[in-house]
Amino acid sequence: MALGPKIPEQIARLRADLRIGLPILLRDGAEMALALATETLSAERLADLRALGGPITVAVTARRAETLRARAYDGDLARILLPKDADLTWVQAIADPSLDLISPMKGPCHTDREGDAAFHRAAITLCKQAHLLPAAVVLPVASAPEFPALPPLDLMAVGEHLSDASPLTKVAAARVPLAVSEAGRLHVFRPKDGGDEHYAVEIGRPDRAKPVLSRLHSACFTGDLLGSLKCDCGPQLRAALAQIGTEGHGVLLYLNQEGRGIGLANKMRAYALQDQGFDTVEANHRLGFEDDERDFNIGAEILRSLGFSAVRLMTNNPGKLEMMRAAGLDVAEHVPLKVGRNAHNTAYLDTKSLKSGHLL
Repeated sequence: MALGPKIPEQIARLRADLRIGLPILLRDGAEMALALATETLSAERLADLRALGGPITVAVTARRAETLRARAYDGDLARILLPKDADLTWVQAIADPSLDLISPMKGPCHTDREGDAAFHRAAITLCKQAHLLPAAVVLPVASAPEFPALPPLDLMAVGEHLSDASPLTKVAAARVPLAVSEAGRLHVFRPKDGGDEHYAVEIGRPDRAKPVLSRLHSACFTGDLLGSLKCDCGPQLRAALAQIGTEGHGVLLYLNQEGRGIGLANKMRAYALQDQGFDTVEANHRLGFEDDERDFNIGAEILRSLGFSAVRLMTNNPGKLEMMRAAGLDVAEHVPLKVGRNAHNTAYLDTKSLKSGHLL
């Protein structure tokens, strides 16, 4: 039916269902499975899942599996078999590293090595996109239960929709005088799948035929708004705007990819792990995430939509330079942005330099 949801819209609704603890239905050929996010799973729904019969597995990323000493036979993930006597506390302790000290005795974790892991991989991807912990309980089913409101997500038809960022639409723009320049203009871009909006702060009238002074800045609630000393984000934001204002023209992209793409709640979990002695990269890995989950192609898409094909990029991250070039933009100049070091974030910045290759 033409009025029904298309695949990107269906994916967006499935992410919302996972966030509120509802099950989602996945299909791969003739096979189907139910999946729920471990973070929002309730004891009642776990019991309902058990009542359907069949083997339940807890899907976690290989990063989290390493902490649990669980074998990741599928390479990028592990399918941990749910013990018959395991309750909700056990399931959530498997996924949440903040519970590792409270529930240290979770193993040994027996993992499945038979069959395909497509359902588990899709469920983890959707949990990540929903900014939940990257873990899900998965149960194969012979037929579609009555309660899911949407048709099953067909993994064979999904293609690139599940992993690639949704195309952006420019929805609004207006003049916004700024402290660094009265010639400010804010552009708002919205993903077609209804995800988080991203912003472009244009100062002056940059010549589209020349490389534009630009910064790709990821949202940081704690640093940008609260003045947190745990990172250098706030000083970088203000320094970049000041430099653009001084030159009189440029673009700052404000991308809603909090916590290197894992969301604010998971970022706070990572901070709690750092307080236990883990560095920023180790904390992300214990949560089940990679070092950096951001998609900087979003920034390239926005710049192209504004008419730019070349940039003078303000960054300390070589990965951003490589991404812009891979996206077809000419990086005419790398402009360092080394600000914001203090007694509270020195170890954090040193880790970014040592483990993530940042030029600090």
